Amino acid sequence: MAGPHPSRLSGSIRNFAATLLAAARTRLALLANELHAERLRVGRLLVLSVGALFFFALSIVLLTVLVIAICWDTYRFAAIGGFALAYIIVGLSLAFAARAGARTPSRLFEASLRELRKDADRLSA
Repeated sequence: MAGPHPSRLSGSIRNFAATLLAAARTRLALLANELHAERLRVGRLLVLSVGALFFFALSIVLLTVLVIAICWDTYRFAAIGGFALAYIIVGLSLAFAARAGARTPSRLFEASLRELRKDADRLSA
């Protein structure tokens, strides 16, 4: 009974290693693409959020000054207290919403992990 030819076995091992390396390279490229896309998304959201927050805060300050100026002779303390209470309620609501959002798991690298699981299943089968 003749055994496997050494050059065929080493060729098969080289082919398997090349295939494994190509699969790893593809998965790393997918991972890098996901990371880049997420970085761009977060940067864009950050710029838009900071701009929106600045102009929204500026408009609220000006609206507060306007209402207090209108009510200055009669209800200035009620106007100041009302705005302070409203700001506290809005601030607490936003803090609770931010905390709930921070508890939501991220979907970063989801596609890469799914592909790696498929690869592991194929290799173990």
